[in-house]
Amino acid sequence: MNEKNELHNRNLHISGLLNEEKVDIENKKVDIQDEKVNIENILSEKSSDFSIKTTVHIHRLFDRFGFDEVFGRSAVMELIEMKSSGASKLIYNLVQADIIEPVSGYGKGKYKFKK
Repeated sequence: MNEKNELHNRNLHISGLLNEEKVDIENKKVDIQDEKVNIENILSEKSSDFSIKTTVHIHRLFDRFGFDEVFGRSAVMELIEMKSSGASKLIYNLVQADIIEPVSGYGKGKYKFKK
């Protein structure tokens, strides 16, 4: 993931302050997030033969925007670091593959992932 996190012992210490309060988990139900969406299943359902590079771009877009956020060409350009023509072509291919859909009410050229 190209993260450059320094893992020094001095930063990884956990103080004893966390042990002061006991938590009763037997009587409480833990609210766990809904099942994570597997974008691979969505891509395979759409039966599109995307290259590995395009699939990585789709994953990055989905991780950033998900099903609920609306995005446009400029957001794709910034996130994937590509030029406008490449971003437009990617968006066009995703619309043709029925993976994203145009959204009205946000201005021209806005899209979101289809559920």
